[in-house]
Amino acid sequence: MINLILFGPPGSGKGTQAQRLVEKYDIAHWSTGDMFRFELSNHTELGQLAKSYMDKGQLVPDEVTISMLKKRMESGKATNGFILDGFPRNIVQAQALDTLLEEKNLKITALLSLEVDEEELINRLLNRGKVSGRADDINEEIIRRRLQVYKEETTPVYNYYAEKQLAVQVNGMGTIDEIFEELCLLIDDRYTTQFVY
Repeated sequence: MINLILFGPPGSGKGTQAQRLVEKYDIAHWSTGDMFRFELSNHTELGQLAKSYMDKGQLVPDEVTISMLKKRMESGKATNGFILDGFPRNIVQAQALDTLLEEKNLKITALLSLEVDEEELINRLLNRGKVSGRADDINEEIIRRRLQVYKEETTPVYNYYAEKQLAVQVNGMGTIDEIFEELCLLIDDRYTTQFVY
């Protein structure tokens, strides 16, 4: 069993690489974005609660996000393990994740951090914005603010796992295939002895 956190700033390619890793290693994919969309579109109690904060332009509290993850973990099959994408975003979420996994007798195998230059991130997000039309991807000022928030709030998560000797930096520059190959080499070299697939 392999339980990974795919980590990196907006535009680092987490979602793209997570999808490929899920297919290759037959592991579950738990993305906070997907969880939010599911809960909101199905008008669940958690979705309505999250929406009440979002409608006011407020951040959804950690406990709501953690409840969504807990629900997903309990309903989804993760026979060979899982990959988390977009979670944890801060130390409180990382600690809550530890508690949640302990209850299920599980632990994180590794946090893989995609390292990408800031100017490259900005270019990637602006290009994505041209295709997706996402409001937060078409304005460079907003993108820079998002990257600043990431540095302040989310970067400490890397240090949290580094202290446990679980964090590994991966070069996130290059083509999608090159980055995927580097991730697979790392996983196969260090972690696949822990499970059979």
